[in-house]
Amino acid sequence: MIYHKKILFVCLGNICRSPLAEGIAQKHIDAHKLPFYVESAGTSSWHKGEAPCRNSVKVAKNYGIDISGQRSRPVKKPDIISFDYVIAMDTQNQTDLQAFGFEKVYRLGEFGGYRGADVPDPYFFKGFEGFEKVYEMVACCVEDILAQIEHNKI
Repeated sequence: MIYHKKILFVCLGNICRSPLAEGIAQKHIDAHKLPFYVESAGTSSWHKGEAPCRNSVKVAKNYGIDISGQRSRPVKKPDIISFDYVIAMDTQNQTDLQAFGFEKVYRLGEFGGYRGADVPDPYFFKGFEGFEKVYEMVACCVEDILAQIEHNKI
């Protein structure tokens, strides 16, 4: 398949938020047969090679998405030219990505009616409920940003 747009979702460790965004986006891309390629990464290498965290895998599975095969990876210099869209989960990720050399970095919370809010790290919530809340926000924002990309609005 020829990909017309390549999208990279980025959080800190690439084990909870960005893997969810990648999985949600891939499901939408497959369902709508969009010529998009999607991947995720982290601004740190703390979890390099690890699978997404158990609760992210669980919440994704509850919505029919399997992210268990993903593996964490840090952003790399070649990503700067490889991806058309780089989407950070929060302001700190955005700042770190710009310092790394990415020119245009969107924040996921700029989409889906969240008025620029950061996607919170689900570990700051108590229990599994935080992962549900984060999933709902990410799903809404991902659907909106993919529609914007599809219709060349960004």
